[in-house]
Order: sequence, then structure tokens, then C-alpha cells
Amino acid sequence: MGNFLLARDRIRWLIASALIVLMLFGLRLIDIQAVQAQSYALRAASEMSRTTIMPAPRGAITDINGVEFARSVAAINVVVDQTLIQDPVMAAQIVAPILSMSVSDVEKQITGKRLWNMVARNVTPARWNALNLALSNYNQSLDRKSVSKRIFGFFAERVYTREYPSGSLIASLVGFVNQDGVGAAGLESSMNSKISGIAGKYIYAYGYGPQIPGSQQELITAKTGTAVRLTIDRDVQWVASVAIFQAVKAARAISGTVIVMDPKTGEILAHATVPTFDPNNTRNISLQSMRNPSVQDVYEPGSTGKVMTLSAAIEEEKVAPSTVFTVPYALKVSNTIFRDHEKHPVERLTTTGILAASSNTGAIQVGEKLNNKVLYSYLRKFGVGSNTGSGLPGESAGVLPDLANWTGTTAPTVAFGQGYSLTAMQATSIFATIANDGVRVSPTVIAGTSDADGHFTPAPSREGVRVISAATANQMRLMMESVVSAKGTAPEAAIPGYRVAGKTGTAMRVDDTCGCYRGYTASFIGFAPADKPRYVISVTIQDPQGVYYGGTLGGPVFKKVMSFVLQARRVSPTQTQVIPYPLNEMQAKKAATVALAKGKN
Repeated sequence: MGNFLLARDRIRWLIASALIVLMLFGLRLIDIQAVQAQSYALRAASEMSRTTIMPAPRGAITDINGVEFARSVAAINVVVDQTLIQDPVMAAQIVAPILSMSVSDVEKQITGKRLWNMVARNVTPARWNALNLALSNYNQSLDRKSVSKRIFGFFAERVYTREYPSGSLIASLVGFVNQDGVGAAGLESSMNSKISGIAGKYIYAYGYGPQIPGSQQELITAKTGTAVRLTIDRDVQWVASVAIFQAVKAARAISGTVIVMDPKTGEILAHATVPTFDPNNTRNISLQSMRNPSVQDVYEPGSTGKVMTLSAAIEEEKVAPSTVFTVPYALKVSNTIFRDHEKHPVERLTTTGILAASSNTGAIQVGEKLNNKVLYSYLRKFGVGSNTGSGLPGESAGVLPDLANWTGTTAPTVAFGQGYSLTAMQATSIFATIANDGVRVSPTVIAGTSDADGHFTPAPSREGVRVISAATANQMRLMMESVVSAKGTAPEAAIPGYRVAGKTGTAMRVDDTCGCYRGYTASFIGFAPADKPRYVISVTIQDPQGVYYGGTLGGPVFKKVMSFVLQARRVSPTQTQVIPYPLNEMQAKKAATVALAKGKN
């Protein structure tokens, strides 16, 4: 009986213990399934998922009509977890042809102990899909005994690559981005903070291979960068680019630029440079080729600078368009003899004639009507020695010697356009000031911007600064028409049916390699119609070989580009009658006699 009672108590104890264990298991199950369920789920998710950056596309850069010069295109960076690659030799043989890489290069990138390593950048989605398919087919071809040889470990990182549909057409202005997608030159660089979007984040699940389809979950939405609309017209840009390329090639010059500008708004319609580069392929491009010569390269303007000297003298009422000067071939000032570009007998030329013939000795005499301080002040008003405000990266202010450093030969040298330096953009702005009734408006290439939602914000209008009176500007325009006449230095720039005004420049060129004058800068800058200017075009050609005169080289380029612009913008042929100023003393006397006769009648 005692044994029976002992056994019964033992059984009760076992049952109680079992109940206690079951209760503890139940409580633990409740804790896992209810209390700590979220914690375990998050841990499981973290072990089988990854959070990664979702790059934002950069804003597009377009022409005035919305034609894209730069755009972002979805791409894939192929990366690898090297620890998952069991057979790097076979993997490299499969992957290399698809990525257009050598087998050895791929094998090098996928072999090792790194959990993350770059294999290939900016791969198209089509290639990434082809890579996945090739690996999948290979893995499925293996039998059960070869499961360990399956190839896993390649992953895709979503990125955007930059495309430049117009290639080299406007590369020096637009620029390009580096391999990390950051602006490295041109507007891509100077406006990088605006054009760059704001990156987002997303999470995705993965196994031993790529992302599990449908597992992607967006955490932070990526925001597209600001789009930039330029004032550039692609059609005008194309015509200008072809024209300056042909001229530079024919002249065997080292570089050339063409700028087309609306003088009233400062908007740049074309910005063509030679040499140029392809922003889609910048691996072997030198830093020199990436420069924007229109705002970064400075040169002495030569005779195009005479328009400032004459404008200042007329504005100060020291001379008039018909004032007559005795103009020799050579003229001694201080201790230096200055000469004209071609030998000639002593002539009696008017101020207009001096401009038409581009006489250095004549311009010196006009400049002598002004004291140094006044001449200097007008060059500053026209923008020499200061930034144009174009906003283009790396813009130079040019070089204008301080007035305190002027010597006895500085003023006469400056009077005919040497002894100081400026950029092609500054030179264009000077002529635009005369075309715009004496008001200088800063040049710009930005028409406006659009946010990620497509809302367009036009760029602020530019306020003008008066440099000379409208009356002086009007007289200068009429005087400058003589330059493209049969007796001027640029008859090649004349356009049938339109009144054209301009000025040639043939300046000695400073060679930085020797610190001396060597070669020439040939230029022509003009506008049309001369009576109501709509557009200003500058042509600059550096170090031409053989013929180097600005009218001969720059005039035809101006004519070709301006003719296209006038027709494309439907500018009607000139209807007004031209009554030119006299070029020499004989014409001046005849004009005075005619005027006197009309007055008596």
C-alpha cells in the first residue's frame, strides 16, 4: 500500500511538472507571436533585406524650344558580393562578354572577400537583364550534384547616366558630369546644386542573387533636379558651329568663336566654339579642350576697340562724324612710332573715314581729344576690365591697366585697341551696347528653370546701364555701316537687302609661351538691321595662318550666320534709305555744299 501511494504522488508530480513546462512554453509562444513578433520580423527582414540610395535624375538642359542638350537616363551599376562567388573563373567567362569587358578584368573585380565591389558602371537595363538571364540559364543547366557551382552574388544599383544628344555642338557651354554624376565643367558645374536632384532611399529583399522582384519598398522619394532652359536656339547654334569650324579649318587657326546676341535682352542665341569635344566621351579630353574660350580666353581686340574711342569722343562732343583729320601712315607719340596696317600717303579723312579705313594713326588723333581719365572711364563703362555678369563659369574680367600705371604710350595704344585685353563675350557686349541705343545689358544664356513638377520660372530680366546717349549710338551705327561698304574693310559682311553695321579687328596676338607678340587675332563684330538692330554677331579667330585680316576671315562667317538668323526670325529687309557720312575731306565739302543749297531753298 505504501508503494502505491508513493507511485501515485510521483505521477501527480510528473503531471504538475508537465503542466508547468507546457505553461512556460505557452507563455514563451505568446511572447514570441504577440509581444515580440514585430521585433523578430524586423530582425528577419534586416537579415534578408538591404536599404540603398535611390539616385535622383539631374534636371535636363534644353534649348529655348525645349530641345534637350543634356538629359538623365536610367542605368545600372553592377556590383558584387565577392563572398558569394564560388566559381569566379566561370562567372567571369559568362559576364564579361555581356558587359563588354575582358574576362581577366571581370575576374579581378569579383574575386576576393569584399561584401561590395564595383564591376561595371552605367550599364543599360537591357544589359543587366541579359546578365541575369545568362546566369539563370547557367544555374538551371546544372544538375543536383553541382548545386554548389551555381553563380550568385551580382546586384544592381539603380543610377542615372548623363546623355548629350547634340554631342559636341554646344559642349563648351553645357559642359559634362564626372563618373559620379557631379557637374565637372560648363553649366553642369556652375549650376550643379540646382540641376542635381535630391536622392531617395528604398529597401528590398534578396536571397543569394539579385533583388527579389516586387520586394522594393520606397522609404524616401527621390526628387528630380531643376531643369534649365537656355536662350540658345539649336538651329542657330548649328549654323554658327558649322560656319566657324569651316573658317578655322580653312585658316589653319588654333581656335574660333561665334556669339549671337539679342542686344535688348542680352540673350545669347548661339555660342559656337572651335575646337570642341564630345561630352559623351571625355576620357581622353585635355583640360584645355574643356575650356570655354568665349569667357575664359582673353585677347587684345585691335580695331574693334576703336568703336569705344570714337563713341567717347562723340559723346564728349570733341569730334563729329564729319570732322576732318590729317592722317599719315606713321605717327610719333612720346618715344614710339605708330603705324597703320598698310602703307599709304597722307590722307584727309573724316572721323567716319578713319573708322571705315580702320586707321590706327587716325584713331590715336581722335583719342588725343580726350584726356586719359575720360578715355579710361569710357572703357570701364563699356565693360572692359569687369565681368559681364553672364554667370558662365571661369569668366575672365579681362585686363585694363590701372590709370595710375599709364605711360606716354598707353593712351595712343589703347585708342586703337591694343594694350588691354578682353573676352569675346565682352567684345560682343560692347557692340550690343551701341546697337541698343547706348544701353549695356549683361549677356545671359539662361531663359529660366523648371522644377520637378514642370513649373517654369523665367529668369529675371536684366537691367540696362546707359553708357552713351541714344544720339551718339545712332551716329556710331551709321558710321559703322561704312565699314561694310565697298570702301570699308569688310565688304564681305554685307547682306543684300539689309543695312549692316560692324567693325573689323586685326590685332597682334600675345603668345604666352614667349611673352611676346606673335601671330594675330582676326575678328568682325556687327549687327543688323543697322537702323533697328535685332541681333549682334561676333566672330573671333585666333592665330590664323596666311591671310589674317578680320574682314576677310570674319566677314563671311558673320554674313552666313546673320543671313540665317534674319531669315529664320523673319526679319524683313531694310526699307529705310541710307545717307552715309562722308569718308574724306572732299566728300565732306561736297556734303556741306549740298546741305547749304538745301538750306537756301
